[in-house]
Amino acid sequence: MIQLTHKNVHNYFKINGHHLNGDELRSVAYSFIKEGNPNEEAIGEFLLDWFDEKEYIEMKTSGTTGLPKLVRLQKQAMIQSALATGDFFGLKPGDKALLCLPVKFVAGKMMLVRSLILGLDLDIKEPATQPLALNKTVYDFVAMVPLQVQNSIEALKNVKKLIVGGAKMDTKLEEKLLPLKTEVYETYGMTETITHIAARKTGEKVFTVLPNVNITTDNRGCLVINTPAISEEPIITNDLVELIQENQFTFLGRIDNVINSGGVKLIPEQIEGKLTGKINSRFFVTGIPDSVLGEKLILVVEGEKKDFPADFFDILDKYEKPKEIVFIPEFKENENGKLLRKPTLA
Repeated sequence: MIQLTHKNVHNYFKINGHHLNGDELRSVAYSFIKEGNPNEEAIGEFLLDWFDEKEYIEMKTSGTTGLPKLVRLQKQAMIQSALATGDFFGLKPGDKALLCLPVKFVAGKMMLVRSLILGLDLDIKEPATQPLALNKTVYDFVAMVPLQVQNSIEALKNVKKLIVGGAKMDTKLEEKLLPLKTEVYETYGMTETITHIAARKTGEKVFTVLPNVNITTDNRGCLVINTPAISEEPIITNDLVELIQENQFTFLGRIDNVINSGGVKLIPEQIEGKLTGKINSRFFVTGIPDSVLGEKLILVVEGEKKDFPADFFDILDKYEKPKEIVFIPEFKENENGKLLRKPTLA
């Protein structure tokens, strides 16, 4: 069996309706860099990097879980990730795909790699908040961030399979998606895992890992990802999970967000799940220093100050009830719409 390399371009691959080989793609890349808008420029630079002689791509992590850092992604690992995605979602050569994510991040880059390797017929649109506005094309496969999904509910009738990443989908958005014929999956992954290594269908709680991914937990209860095709070393995360089967898990929350209040450990994401749908604005819970408890749990709400009824927090357990409510005019977020808790609170 011939091993695919980054020089391979699938016979079925198209970009904006045109069949292009490696040389033609390099010409397109040069014109994008010279005359294109910032997103086209990023596409051009990535294509030139992809077809060069190096075995890796260098890029920055998004910085949502720590300081942004420069990582090297092996091109062969990116190819294996593309093949695993194709296998998991049943993608076939000639399937129509849409790239509407910024190519400076790994998710956008990987839509290009999947298309090149799997032979997808790829349309490229600006990474706008309403990428499907005025769209009449039927797409087999699309990737979006939650904000784009929120603004595209009506237009999703023309999408067969949608993967959503970059930030967590809230319960309200999931409820809007459930009646649609579109198959919608929330993905789990990070730059280091070359986008997603697991996905869960909307309406379900359990993530299922992609082919050739093995998962365990460490002594903290955090997910450890073993995927030899992508990383020689196990990838140790700060995500608290519950393993359901050898290839499935539920996400509980991030260990960095855990609040130790008077010796009781509280997971903000679990508390937020109970409050979702009751608070109309965006919100999160967090801990702040307290002389008696060590940390006290507070609720942070986006927008103007308002009162909550006396029984509002009755759905929460005794220790989960906020000791204080803080109102902040506008939350800080990254370019994917992911809420940045610490900068918001600061």
